Amino acid sequence: MAPEKHRKSLFIFDLDGTLVDAYRAIEESLNFTRRQLGYGKISYRTVKRSVGKGDFLFIKKFFKPQDVKKALRIYRSHHKDSLIKYARRIKFSLPLLKQLKEKNKRVSVVSNRPLVFTELLLRKLKLNRYIDSVICPQKIEQIKPNPYMLKMTLRKFNIAPKEAVYIGDMAIDLEAAKRAKIDGVFVMGGSGSREDVKKYRGVKTASSLKDILKMYG
Repeated sequence: MAPEKHRKSLFIFDLDGTLVDAYRAIEESLNFTRRQLGYGKISYRTVKRSVGKGDFLFIKKFFKPQDVKKALRIYRSHHKDSLIKYARRIKFSLPLLKQLKEKNKRVSVVSNRPLVFTELLLRKLKLNRYIDSVICPQKIEQIKPNPYMLKMTLRKFNIAPKEAVYIGDMAIDLEAAKRAKIDGVFVMGGSGSREDVKKYRGVKTASSLKDILKMYG
């Protein structure tokens, strides 16, 4: 039997860079929007390092203040088709979710993405059938690293923080987990780097999602 500190009943996942690779879709939508408004192209690398705080703050970073509202409208209009065309599952995401459900674990997604796009991605990539709840911010004040959505997830399942773990690819995920008093796991390969998260002592690092069950088996 796993030690008490490793026994988890709720596995909460970030979405982008953790379960799903939608960077190409984001890049396509951003650069389409920039072309429409007379801006130059942004590189894939810059896009990948800039996501994670919701689409409003993402768009705000790449447009003049007077263009943000229009840019967000264009971006969102384009993004549905872009996600359908380019988004992919991250390796081991589907097998991991299947195994967690076979072990009768609760599985949730907490993402800074708007709910409509989060649910679209999960349906399109056939991950939704293994997920018990999806929580996204309704107000900008609720986005991670604010722990609001993680605490809401705990309340939904009536689960104590020590029984949960939050798995993500960025420092904001680990910060949200810390504030919610939930164990955090950093998964490499997404938008964050080891350098970004090294200040979070005691946080486990997974080279891929395949490591999660080894950590909490």
